[in-house]
Amino acid sequence: MITPEALLDGWRGRRFLLELALAADASLTSAVMSAAFDLDPGQVRLVSFSGSGARETPPAATAESVASLLETARLADVGQVAALRAFADAVANARYWQEPDGSDVLAATPVVRAALGRVARHVAGSATGIDWWSAPLDRADQHAVTWDGGYGEQAPRAADRLARWRADVAVQEARARADRLADPEASWSGEWWSTPPSDLVRTTRSLGDTGPVGVWLVEDDMGWERAVTHRVATPAGARVYEIDGPDAWAALCRTYPLEVTEQKRHDWYRTTGRHGRWLLPDWAAVAADHDAVHLTAAAYLTAAGTAVPVDGDTASVIAGWNPDETYWLSDDARPGPDGAVWVRDDVDWVPGPRTG
Repeated sequence: MITPEALLDGWRGRRFLLELALAADASLTSAVMSAAFDLDPGQVRLVSFSGSGARETPPAATAESVASLLETARLADVGQVAALRAFADAVANARYWQEPDGSDVLAATPVVRAALGRVARHVAGSATGIDWWSAPLDRADQHAVTWDGGYGEQAPRAADRLARWRADVAVQEARARADRLADPEASWSGEWWSTPPSDLVRTTRSLGDTGPVGVWLVEDDMGWERAVTHRVATPAGARVYEIDGPDAWAALCRTYPLEVTEQKRHDWYRTTGRHGRWLLPDWAAVAADHDAVHLTAAAYLTAAGTAVPVDGDTASVIAGWNPDETYWLSDDARPGPDGAVWVRDDVDWVPGPRTG
């Protein structure tokens, strides 16, 4: 099980705790919104005036007042669906191409982080149906997702796709070195993610009647409201690298280093505040030793979006990954022919009409 300390260590973990508290006690909403607004680096202030022209300045909440409310807020029992809803909100608000938003900044302030410890201990002590967060790849139950519009189609050969990806990264690095300013605060942006190519086969486990994790927890989604999932038969003896925390990610970068400082410098500086050299795992090289790479949900909550030290003056960022996601670096895992339809019903994903 994930520990309270691990939840409090990560940007996404703290945001999960904050979203869970908001869902359990609506009296927190206005204070959190007000305090988060004042801390958001992209805030746009609106000035209002009374009929006499005098400026109206509504009282603003502070991190201290939010922390005080969190200390006494009602905490509901945490079941699988409630945890998924808060998790989905934390995932949906991840962003690695700009500074963390106001709610993330609020949750990271020392006083609010300390108050969220109460929520973290509550999750660790009462949550049900979250044991899979720290579990390795479920080899017997994997599902791929295809969204409306064809998103999720797979590349024909993994080796070819990885070789093309590796060549593209080299081209982008050379181009960025020639074109971009070395100042990390300069206005440049590019490919901020650190995943293998997205058109490789990607899978997550299923949560039974609740559906596959892959329809619930999606970073930077496009507002899809319909998905088709296919069971994927995983090969016996598949060599799976488990990213179960920041140390495992750092080891992957250290063993298969690929420098991407020039192309990631500006985005990753904005999201982490770190200025220095950046590495990615060389996924083409990883594929020589591993058939798949799996990111546990616990590792996502603990490490996604942070500057993970690798070696010496290098670091890396887990960005663009979805929780419990597995990327298949070989052609041995393929979706089966029969699909299950899932549709968004308000905030939840529910079974849809059967495919013909």
